[in-house]
Amino acid sequence: MVGSAVLLGLLLAWLLSMAGMAVSQYLSTRDRLDLLNREAKVATAESRVAEYRDDLQSVAQDLSRRQDALEKMTEVLPDDIKAADTVSDSRGEAAKTIDKVSAALPEAAGLARIEARQLAVVERLTRFADRRSAAAARRIRALGLDPNTMVARLNDRSAQGGPLIELFGPRKRTLDPRFERLGISLARMDALERGLAGIPQHTPANLDYISSGFGYRADPFTGGAAFHAGLDFKGPIGAPIFAAAQGRVGFVGVQQGYGNVVEIDHGNGLVTRYAHMSGFRARVGQPVLAGQVIGLIGSTGRSTGPHLHFEVRINDRAVNPRPFLEASSHVQ
Repeated sequence: MVGSAVLLGLLLAWLLSMAGMAVSQYLSTRDRLDLLNREAKVATAESRVAEYRDDLQSVAQDLSRRQDALEKMTEVLPDDIKAADTVSDSRGEAAKTIDKVSAALPEAAGLARIEARQLAVVERLTRFADRRSAAAARRIRALGLDPNTMVARLNDRSAQGGPLIELFGPRKRTLDPRFERLGISLARMDALERGLAGIPQHTPANLDYISSGFGYRADPFTGGAAFHAGLDFKGPIGAPIFAAAQGRVGFVGVQQGYGNVVEIDHGNGLVTRYAHMSGFRARVGQPVLAGQVIGLIGSTGRSTGPHLHFEVRINDRAVNPRPFLEASSHVQ
């Protein structure tokens, strides 16, 4: 019995030893597998980061080439635009930003440099648009008109609509404000230059001479004092009549005293009227350019002989056409 007990004890000790070795081996194998898995994950993550960095570099290279093309397109802009004219000059601050980005995220340094170049182009375009706006405004004021009335229409939203298509997507609120500033400058430039193009600047007929001026005169039929609302250009029947500025034909027909008439709406409340025609060469709604033939000289209506009666009207009030035509070379 004693011998059996000793053998049983030895057997139990051996079994416990073998179990311990098995458990130890299992734990060792598990730890090794975990380590291999972690190493595999680390290797995969590093490879993906490397790929992303390579992608960032390729993206930066593509954007840089595009930026080169944009900058070449803007080389035609004049170099004498002062940096502080109408918009900030961010080149110094952009250099600091590039340094900070490069230190915090080296792989994004190329993108930061491209962004700085992009903002520099935006600022240059803004200054150029503002300079053109200022030049157009000066010419408009020289003709006695208010350029602000032409720009005020930009804020009129009383007749606008359509689906919402966000230009810069859902993150538009993070858009650099200099882009918005450029949009405003371009819109103002467009409004002023379109307004300027609609100001009479082309002589409406081949000028033999002006047979009657604007203002008070002796009426050719009664001899009494009367007001003449335009200029009379003497010419032969059938001679061409030209649009004095670009616009859209608003009226073609007969008016009492004027005979055959064409009226052109140039926007901003400005209308030109051409009267006593012998023939029409325009139709209602037709867009016309400055210098385009719109009719033929005649003697219809209240007229003593073939001529063109030419009026300039602002908000339906007749103004002297002579300053517009005399300034046409400066306007052009």
